[in-house]
Order: sequence, then structure tokens, then C-alpha cells
Amino acid sequence: MRKFNALSDREILALAISNEEEDARIYADFAYALRDNYPDTANIFTDMVHEEDEHRRELIDLFVQRFGSHIPLVRRQDIAGFMSRRPAWQVQGLGIDAVRRHARQMELEAARFYRQAALRTTDAATRKLLGDLAAAEERHEQTAGIIEQARLPADKRENEDEEARRRFVLQVIQPGLVGLMDGSVSTLAPVFAAAFATHQPWDGFLVGIAASVGAGISMGFAEALSDDGKLSGRGAPLLRGVICGLMTTAGGIGHTVPFLLSQFSVAVAVAVLVVVIELLVISWVRWRYQETPFGAAVVQIIVGGALVFAAGILIGSAG
Repeated sequence: MRKFNALSDREILALAISNEEEDARIYADFAYALRDNYPDTANIFTDMVHEEDEHRRELIDLFVQRFGSHIPLVRRQDIAGFMSRRPAWQVQGLGIDAVRRHARQMELEAARFYRQAALRTTDAATRKLLGDLAAAEERHEQTAGIIEQARLPADKRENEDEEARRRFVLQVIQPGLVGLMDGSVSTLAPVFAAAFATHQPWDGFLVGIAASVGAGISMGFAEALSDDGKLSGRGAPLLRGVICGLMTTAGGIGHTVPFLLSQFSVAVAVAVLVVVIELLVISWVRWRYQETPFGAAVVQIIVGGALVFAAGILIGSAG
């Protein structure tokens, strides 16, 4: 791997050309991926592709003028210390805001790198070339901001942000909440029934682990097979199933772990405290993401949990 300060002017210019080509393709990938759900942001990236192509043509003209028609292949990954570019598919899964930030950061990083490189060189021509590249990257960043203001005014951006939030709720929060509610509430009865039937914390722990894992597997498959997500917009069924299954298991294990304590009364007291915390967390999630009034959410969850909890104690005590 070569060092940047060992490159000739010819290689630096070739590197700039390959950088512009790679960035243009990343922006084109963003535009393609976002065209259905976020058309205004997709149009921004289409315009940025045109900007990158124009600068690439200018750089190629300069290269041909100085060094001839053959442009050597010099890439970022060939240069030690050069900033790397994450492929578009890695960023797209992080959400629309992450894509916007990544695009802006791409331009800022390129400009900063060229400015620092220009300070290290003693050759006047190389210094001028690097300075010109830094200025070009800064113009890219400014142009991106201008394009964003023109194509994505506040009302359109707000609409896209709301759409992103809605998808996050449908694809992540909803299956996770369903799993957490089922795991926290449905396992209460068997865990406390086993504990009160034998007054042996270990028995309650074993039943709780079995119930939590079993419920997680069942809920995971049920969620994954319930809807392919194409019409409802709920996303990939496998991802939903994994989220729902893991949250179901987590919800049951939370109040199962205290039964590892050897003293029965202490284990029950800690388990009850954990149950209260679980139910409050579920209420908060419903309030935060499903716009359910917090008081109503607390009443609904607490009442349901209390009934299941009481049923488990009564059944266990009867045994």
C-alpha cells in the first residue's frame, strides 16, 4: 500500500478521477434505493450524481491536457490512510437520516483530506492541484446543501421523516412490543405457579426458562409467517420474526432470573419488582411510539399483568 505523499501529480489526478467516479456511483445507488419511498431525497442524489460527473469530466480534461489519454487506476484502498467509503447498501439500512448524513460527510471528508495533503507537499504544481481539488469538494458540499434546500423544503422533509418513523414503528417497534408483551405477561402465571407450588426458587427458574424460550420460538415463527410485509409495509418477515422472538424470550427471562436466588421470599420480591419495571417499560413504549396515553397504557398493562400474576399465585398455592 502506497503513501499519499509518494504519489506523483499524475497519480494524484488519477486518484481524484476514480474518487469522483466512486462517489457518483454511491449517490446513484442511494437515488435508486430511495426512489419509491423517498422520491424527493432520491432526486437530490440524482442531482448530486450530475455534479460528480461534471467534476469528473473537468478532471479528465485536465489530466489529458497534462499527461495524455491513459489514466492509471489509482483507488482509495490502494493509498495508506485514505478515507474509506462505505457501500450504499450498508448505509441504507440505517434510515433516511443516516443516508443524508453520510452523503454530506463524504464531501466534507474529501475536502479535508485534500487540504491536509496540500499542506504537506513542497511542489508548487502539486500544491495547486490539491488545493483545487479541496475547493471542488467544498463546492460539492455547498451544492448538496443548495440542492437539498431547493428540492427538499421543510414540509417535504417532514413528510419523509414521518414516513421513516412510521416504517420503523411497523418493522421494528411493533413486532418487538408484541413479543415483549407476550413474554412478560404470558410467562407470569407458569413461573409464579411453579414457584408457589413447590416453594423452591430453582423450580420457578426452570419453568420460567422453558416458558420463555418456548414462547420466543412460537412467537417468532408466528410473526414471520403472519405477513410477507409487501402490502402492509411491515418489512422483511424474517427480521420481524427474529425481533419478536428475541423480545418474547427477553420479556420472560427478566422475571425468571431472580429465581436463581436461593431464598424463596427474596426471589419472589425481586421478581415482582422486575415485573413492575417490565410493565412500565411496555407502557412507555406504547406511549412513545403508538401514541397511547401513558395513563391508559399503564392501566391496561398493569391490570392485565396483575390478573395473570394473581392467577399464577392462586394456581400454584392450590397445588
